[in-house]
Amino acid sequence: MGAISAALIRDSYGKLISLGVLVAGILPFIVDRGYIDVAITVALIAPIATIFVLMAARREEA
Repeated sequence: MGAISAALIRDSYGKLISLGVLVAGILPFIVDRGYIDVAITVALIAPIATIFVLMAARREEA
């Protein structure tokens, strides 16, 4: 669902929300495989990267 909406949405904020849904959907599969360290890293990096992308998108709009 997140990949389809990320491909179709043109708004940068909507695209980021779609990518967040995509990451949230992948995270349980990473944990199920036993890669807890990778899941923790993804859970920490994804929100920080989202903040930086939002700041960059705001600068482009201004």
